[in-house]
Amino acid sequence: MRERIDLRPLLRETVTSAYNHLVTRPTGISLRQLIEARIGTNPHPTTQLDFGSIGLLDYSCADEIVAKLLLNAADDRPRYLVLVNVSDTHREAIDHVLETHRLTVIAVPDDGAPPGILGWRTPDLLAAFDAVQRLGAGDSGRLADALGWTIERAADALQSLALRRLVQAASGTYCPLPLL
Repeated sequence: MRERIDLRPLLRETVTSAYNHLVTRPTGISLRQLIEARIGTNPHPTTQLDFGSIGLLDYSCADEIVAKLLLNAADDRPRYLVLVNVSDTHREAIDHVLETHRLTVIAVPDDGAPPGILGWRTPDLLAAFDAVQRLGAGDSGRLADALGWTIERAADALQSLALRRLVQAASGTYCPLPLL
């Protein structure tokens, strides 16, 4: 299950002017606090942040909203964050900020392209993520067969995806997050 949060109405609560740009660190802090409050009261493990109605996103807002949401994620309850309707301009700011913090998040582009990973990543992480998205739920044996890898390499990649909260893991099975 998932919850979808459209950022534009929250931005309207945060800033009195009628613009749709996420700029300045104080704006990012205020918006993140509203998002954290919504996430904290929602029972769904997956939260989608919808950037579809957002124009410009600067580095300070990307840091405050996306990076700090990931950094502040409580470990007592599994929480997953997915960014949807991410444009090329959003992607640039988010990717840069997350790489700096060595964080990773799933992003669904606004152009209909398949979901991908923003932030810190390795070739194995990308290949494993793409395979899980394509194949659906499975274990390290299935991933190893699909990619021509050893079981150990597949298990390491799946564990890394799970630790970065890019897949859900339960009893050796790794499942893609609900994206749409």
